[in-house]
Amino acid sequence: MENNKGQAEIEELLTRGVDEIIDKVNLETKLKSGKPLRVKLGIDPTSPNLHLGRSIPLLKLRDFQRLGHQVVFIIGDFTGLIGDTSDKDSERPMLSEETVKQNLETYIAQVSKLIDVGAAEIHYNSEWLAKLNYLEIGRQADHFSLNEFISRENIGRRLKAGKRISLRELLYPLMQSYDSVAMRADVEVGGTDQRFNLLAGRDMQKFYGQAPQDIITNPLIEGLDGRKMSSSFGNTVNLLDNPDDMFGKIMSLRDELTIKYFFLLTRVSMAMIKEYEISLKEGANPRDLKIKLALEIVRLYHSEEAAKRAENYFTKTFSKKEIPETISELRPAQYGISFVLTEAKLASSRSEAGRVIEQGGVKVNGEVIKDVNYEIQPGSVLQKGKIKFLKIL
Repeated sequence: MENNKGQAEIEELLTRGVDEIIDKVNLETKLKSGKPLRVKLGIDPTSPNLHLGRSIPLLKLRDFQRLGHQVVFIIGDFTGLIGDTSDKDSERPMLSEETVKQNLETYIAQVSKLIDVGAAEIHYNSEWLAKLNYLEIGRQADHFSLNEFISRENIGRRLKAGKRISLRELLYPLMQSYDSVAMRADVEVGGTDQRFNLLAGRDMQKFYGQAPQDIITNPLIEGLDGRKMSSSFGNTVNLLDNPDDMFGKIMSLRDELTIKYFFLLTRVSMAMIKEYEISLKEGANPRDLKIKLALEIVRLYHSEEAAKRAENYFTKTFSKKEIPETISELRPAQYGISFVLTEAKLASSRSEAGRVIEQGGVKVNGEVIKDVNYEIQPGSVLQKGKIKFLKIL
């Protein structure tokens, strides 16, 4: 019975949230042998927030960890400076060391929501990449061809469009692949957009006399607006979002993405997800299922109690259109509505605040305000969207 359970766990490990495995036969054999594997994931701190799209490989790390394998999480403080263009249609600018340092401040705390960081290895890749010299980099670069790099789909599009491709961008796959050498990785996980870099890791390990890592690629997830979830699009659910915001964002999700979110972003049993899918086909209300999803997501990153409170908050503010009993307060430096929205972090900039106002997304004391120069009076209640309220002091 125990052996059957182990087989079932391995089967789910190799299928749930998985797009491709290289080399599947080899990896499955190693998993069944019971040998502890070194499983690597690297994330560059290009933004202060990790979002649910990042949780797909992090959940896979957790799956490995629960089967007794050694998780290796790499914070790309060096690769973050250089910039990966794997998923970009234009050149990613270099970040400053100060920006990268600020961005990564809470990364360990964020990943600790999903993996046991006490049992994991946590590394910063500046530990080894900053020590490489030109000769060593030259030897690494000699192992790859320019044709391999430009054959990538997004690079090909940029070349065809006459967009600039810097020599710096060619170096990024070398750096990520050398991470696998430094960590002696048995397995690396990453998104489908990372496939080239992950394969480069196998080649680099062979070059240094190591056995090539197996690869698990995960599908990418759509954000709240249906486009790929990305901080640059502003369509994310962040791991650090408070419970009310997290719940409300999930409830704004497109109905057709609900099952996919259950499958990729939770560990609700596959049997239960199948039941949910059947119920939808039989005419169940998608809203009821999204409530279950929102509860599960908030529970995963906060607690059962926080999830219930968030559901109650959502019901009052959205369904019953009530102002919650307890709301945040702000004594702004300036009372112009766009300044208040920006200071309260309800908008990332005054220009974004202006767009939200002009689109009718802001109310003061229950009345829609479309004047970007409107002055809010102390004692007023500002509302952005359906569930975000702020009392002005």
